Parts: sequence; C-alpha cells; structure tokens
Amino acid sequence: MGSAAVPLRMADPSSIQLLSPGQLVTVILTAAGSYDEARQSQILAGPVPVLWTSAQGGKPGEWLGTGDTDGLVVVAADPQQAEKLAGASTQGKLFFVLVSP
Repeated sequence: MGSAAVPLRMADPSSIQLLSPGQLVTVILTAAGSYDEARQSQILAGPVPVLWTSAQGGKPGEWLGTGDTDGLVVVAADPQQAEKLAGASTQGKLFFVLVSP
C-alpha cells in the first residue's frame, strides 16, 4: 500500500512558515457551523510528514513552482488518510498541529 502526496490549503497561510519538509503534523478540520451552532473539529490524519510547503517559495526543482501556492502544504498520507484529506478544505478550515518525532 504506499503513500500518496496530498496537497492541503491551510486556513492560516502565515502558519506555513513554521513547517519544513520532514516535519510531522496532525491535520485538523474545523467544520463551519451555522450561526447558532458551535464549530466542530476533528482529526483527519496524523502524524503525517510534510513533503513541501509554499514557504519554500517554489524554488527551481521544487514542487508546484508556479501558480497560487499561498498557504499550500503537501503531505505524505497512506490511502485511508489520503481519502479523508482529499478535498477536506471544501468542508471547513484546515489547521495543523506540530508533532515531535
């Protein structure tokens, strides 16, 4: 079963500066609630390793060197995690928690 590279757009693009390739993170989804309903958060995957971040600036030879990459992180995920992560940003806001090895 290998792993898949999954791009994620984080809710706080400036937080990407805290990440570097190889860093382990847990990915959290905070689903949008209605006006009178509290937001629900859930862990989607973790710990997963970071492969690339927009903070790398699209250096030559790096992933996704062109286009709108602000707030983008690419993580390695197993098939089950990848299924949960794919398109998750359409369901709410994505955040990460730094995990020590």
